[in-house]
Amino acid sequence: VQLQASGGGLVRTGASLRLSCAASGITFKNYVMGWFRQAPGKEREFVANIDWNGYSADYLDSVKGRFTISRDNAKNTVALQMNDLNPEDTAVYYCAARPRFTISRLVRDYDFWGQGTQVTVSS
Repeated sequence: VQLQASGGGLVRTGASLRLSCAASGITFKNYVMGWFRQAPGKEREFVANIDWNGYSADYLDSVKGRFTISRDNAKNTVALQMNDLNPEDTAVYYCAARPRFTISRLVRDYDFWGQGTQVTVSS
């Protein structure tokens, strides 16, 4: 199983980034997909998730209205569009896969993790 995240970078406050995660080795449509982030000295936290068919998504309150998660089951990819970024969004972002049809915000509910991609937002 491999989850390959990409799209991070260094941007200024107010800018946008689009993260992408490509999955292989799993039956992608059978997995809930999530994005998490971890800032230095902090625990990994939930950012967004999306159910198997893309009909239901959940977001961390602080990113609602700015971030949008989407998936393409034909391409085995999940994306996170991040708009209006601010310094508090600075973290390593991880994609993760949960082998269930119900969404979850809990780190422990996700079986597979990508390597992370760094997002740095300067003020």
